[in-house]
Amino acid sequence: MADLPPIAIDAPLIMTLLLDEEAQQHFDQLRTAHFPPARNYLRAHVTLFHHLPGADYANIAQQLQAVAATTPPLPLRVAGVLFLGQGVAYSLENDQLRQLHRELQTRWAATLRPQDLQPLRPHITVQNKVAPAVARALYEQFSADFEPYNSTGTGLALWAYRGGPWEALAQFPFEGKG
Repeated sequence: MADLPPIAIDAPLIMTLLLDEEAQQHFDQLRTAHFPPARNYLRAHVTLFHHLPGADYANIAQQLQAVAATTPPLPLRVAGVLFLGQGVAYSLENDQLRQLHRELQTRWAATLRPQDLQPLRPHITVQNKVAPAVARALYEQFSADFEPYNSTGTGLALWAYRGGPWEALAQFPFEGKG
């Protein structure tokens, strides 16, 4: 990882979980195939926090660097297909990820918005903002032959949200021993 700039960011921060390359490519392909093209300007992602204060970027990045240094890669279970009303996602399961999220929630509670104070329900959205009938059809298609499988969470990432495509700021690979 590159040295972190000791600066504040003039935009909210989004924190995501990084996926192993095979899973990333798979979910990116699904997203490209099924997400409305005009709205698909992000790679597939697992959002852990939606709105962290950009003014605290240096402190948050330092904390994430320390957390990632002691966290081993996380075995994820791609557990099911979710119908979102206007889209489709895949649910992920890992108790360690939920625990890590709770610890960061506690640490950052004073600055979190209500959405980020909720229990984590990790998922990867591959379709959104479509007519409910279109989403239902894709959900039924994906559900018909779905079998749970394994993947890996490989680190954390911070992004600046400026109203459109996210700006990549830093990645924090998991380096702990399992």
